[in-house]
Amino acid sequence: MAPESPTNRSRIVGAGLVLVVLILLLAMLAERLQSQAARGKPLLVIGPIGDFTLTNQNGGAVSLGDLRGKVWVADIIFTRCAGPCPRMTRQMRELQDALPPASQAKLVTLTTDADFDTAPVLRVYAERFGADTNRWMFLTGAKQEIAKLAIDSLKLTAVAKPPEERQSPADLFVHSTIFVVADKQARLRGVFETTGEGIDPRAVQTQILAAVGQLEREQ
Repeated sequence: MAPESPTNRSRIVGAGLVLVVLILLLAMLAERLQSQAARGKPLLVIGPIGDFTLTNQNGGAVSLGDLRGKVWVADIIFTRCAGPCPRMTRQMRELQDALPPASQAKLVTLTTDADFDTAPVLRVYAERFGADTNRWMFLTGAKQEIAKLAIDSLKLTAVAKPPEERQSPADLFVHSTIFVVADKQARLRGVFETTGEGIDPRAVQTQILAAVGQLEREQ
């Protein structure tokens, strides 16, 4: 195997540094917004969510239009993940179970591993975690389309790990561990860190539920 070029090493290091900076900035934003949600203050409008077309776990097309008029919570994982993804998905399942029956809120899980996470794979994953797919959708599709939604609109970061840095065959990506909340007008309104030292998952769930309720009451 040919030695890795300095240019490639620089790109890898650069991508890693960018991801670290983005995660730190998102953590700061999440802390600020979680504090606002805990105090019951109106949630800031972080930015608009651009249109997209992706595929759900049943092979059906999903676009932004399907979510307009609904509050929704989103995250990004991949099914082969041996790190935080199973924990995040369990937290999303707990959020699903905690939502009031009258709530129309939706849950959206994106994959960062579209080559492997096809619709059938996501369907099995959804079943494994007891997802109510009337409320919770798992989305895959073209990598560019996923990135446009996840990174550009929802501020969810994901970077592929170089092969030489992987600790196992499933150690494929470094990605954010936040849940984000969008309002009925397709605007990003909340960022909630779900894992990490000192974070109480139950407190975070309470804050997300409060944010969802607040946004559902908005006209």
